[in-house]
Amino acid sequence: MPKVKVPRKSTSVDMTAMTDVAFLLLTFFMLATQFKPDEPVSVNAPSSVAEVPLPETDIMTITISEDGRVYFSMEGQQYKATLLEKMSTVKGVKFTPEEIQNFSLMSSFGVPFNELRSVINTKVEDRGKLNQSGIPSDSTNNELADWIWQARLTNNMVRVAIKGDQNANFPVVKQVIATLQEKKVNRFNFITNLTTESAE
Repeated sequence: MPKVKVPRKSTSVDMTAMTDVAFLLLTFFMLATQFKPDEPVSVNAPSSVAEVPLPETDIMTITISEDGRVYFSMEGQQYKATLLEKMSTVKGVKFTPEEIQNFSLMSSFGVPFNELRSVINTKVEDRGKLNQSGIPSDSTNNELADWIWQARLTNNMVRVAIKGDQNANFPVVKQVIATLQEKKVNRFNFITNLTTESAE
């Protein structure tokens, strides 16, 4: 009896669909990822066991460095552009549309208002090298209060977060909190590093 030959089938698999899925995932992650913005100062936040998450939108962050310099940032390009326009009206200083656009792309800053134009006009790659002196927040010249008030007028949904270095001077932190309370901001978050409680 003759042998029956079974026809061989191709072992190749069509990978077109798999390639499409891979590129769709890659595109999704590229578009959905938010990169950490460059900050003019690095801060070593204190540790905490609290697990209250920080809101993801409408955040105004006040950063206090180890040596007591105060920095300000706000989310939203349109809000930042409007904020600078309001501050320029208050301070009587005009900014060009290009300067307003550059400011709206900045992450944070820490200079007196009269030095802000030079920071805005510095190239993005060179801003990290600038030695920013901090926003004045003392009782004689409290520009931080102006930034906080105008930011709240710009976006009334904004929430405040304080990111202070664990070695920051307490009087500076106290002054920032007093400034917030003066502007009727009585609820704010402290940004800390999460730590686990040690078992005893």
